[in-house]
Amino acid sequence: MATSEEYIKYVCERTDRFGLVRYRKMFGEYMLYIDDKPVFTVCDNTVFVKKLKDIESIMSASGRGFPYDGAKEAYIVDIENDKLLEDLIPVLLDVVPVPKPKKVIIKLRRRFLSSPSFCTNVRLVFLHPFIKNR
Repeated sequence: MATSEEYIKYVCERTDRFGLVRYRKMFGEYMLYIDDKPVFTVCDNTVFVKKLKDIESIMSASGRGFPYDGAKEAYIVDIENDKLLEDLIPVLLDVVPVPKPKKVIIKLRRRFLSSPSFCTNVRLVFLHPFIKNR
């Protein structure tokens, strides 16, 4: 059973007080980002967080499970528990890094004088729009 659109919006509403919240559909389910940091995985209407040493004490009483086939075991987050969210999310925001932007390389062929022997390859690199080129 896939995560419903209503559930992911509900999770966003529960976490929006901690920063800028967005979600992205990935691998058939969702990744929830807070301040551009991938914090939660939402699969089958269940919220998961990666097992990290910094949150072991906070999540010790929580259940564990596998978000999807082939995934590593993760903690299951009770999204309705305000106290848990208030303890967990600030720690995650300190520990989880912002993902590095991926470079997209496009090879373009430009023809000069309509002869294949005069072709040149041009590489264009596009970075994430919020990162300034240095």
